[in-house]
Amino acid sequence: MSKLGRVLVAMSGGIDSSVAAVMLHEQGYEVVGMTMKTWDYASAGGNKKETGCCSLDSINDARNIAVSLGFPHYIIDIREEFGDYVINHFTDEYIAGRTPNPCVLCNTHIKWDSLLRRADKLGCDFIATGHYANIREENNRFVISKGLDENKDQSYALWGISQASLSRTIFPLGNLRKTEIRQMAVERGFMELVQKPESYEICFIPDNDYRGFLKRRVPALQTEVAGGEFVLEDGTIVGKHEGYPFYTIGQRKGLGIALGFPAYVTKIEKDKNRVILGNYDDLAKNAMRVGKLTLSKYPDLLHKPTASVTKVRYNDPGTDAVIEQVEDKMEVQFARGVHAIAPGQAAVFYEGNDVIGGGWIEASYNV
Repeated sequence: MSKLGRVLVAMSGGIDSSVAAVMLHEQGYEVVGMTMKTWDYASAGGNKKETGCCSLDSINDARNIAVSLGFPHYIIDIREEFGDYVINHFTDEYIAGRTPNPCVLCNTHIKWDSLLRRADKLGCDFIATGHYANIREENNRFVISKGLDENKDQSYALWGISQASLSRTIFPLGNLRKTEIRQMAVERGFMELVQKPESYEICFIPDNDYRGFLKRRVPALQTEVAGGEFVLEDGTIVGKHEGYPFYTIGQRKGLGIALGFPAYVTKIEKDKNRVILGNYDDLAKNAMRVGKLTLSKYPDLLHKPTASVTKVRYNDPGTDAVIEQVEDKMEVQFARGVHAIAPGQAAVFYEGNDVIGGGWIEASYNV
């Protein structure tokens, strides 16, 4: 038994999680590898070859790393719980006229819970992943902060993890850059990891066509929602669309309508099956309401206006804002208009490099 403890490492077969496992092994932890089968590509009905974290090749790559270093490796099938929660939520959110973020939901409700349950069964003290982020304990709170590599930072996707889960989580890559991770793999002879392409699409939509996925998932949907109206901000009806679930706030391409100016989706009215179009400036909102909060740095911010940099999507650099918790919601007022705030997406609040917390965007507006 290692003095550092026993750690269950989530291994997708990619370079980041593999190097995370190697690092912990070399540091003296007793490592147990685990690969989660979250999705069966055949049931997605897409036309792209199975790749990524759930493919047989990736599972074998993870196992080969474990075998080469002499630690155990397990495969767990969580397709049912993943489908019941993440896939159903993804579908339901689009049908509700919102834009979901399945990766955040999966981290919060599936991966961490699944890993911790298995960690307990295997006698593991900790769990670890290959995310680019950091954790520290401060004032009896476990605080997530940005990874050193700003280009790879994944703290945005981790805000929903509970304090209890964070207390047992290790992020080995938090203070490393991607270039260093690649070099470590090369030095240890894992060249196949360096050569693997990175995946950026949603794991259960390998062809990156969410509209096609929805149509296959809900066969009657396309017929039920077809023929809705495109409407300008002033109420003028300018055309017909394929159905409100097939559009997202901020969308410009693929609208299938020419208006003589660059048109963007500015609002979705589910009950009327209307898609509102406007120009780029119409997308800007200077306030929003966020619900289903999870706070990490502070236990609450009730009636405490707090300066933050707030992100409304993963690749958002963030905008200065004042946030204030009112009951179970966060009211956010931005220093300037923010474009394409989409209900259903995650909002994450930062204080410097630290994650104050986050929640799900419910509405945006101007004050």
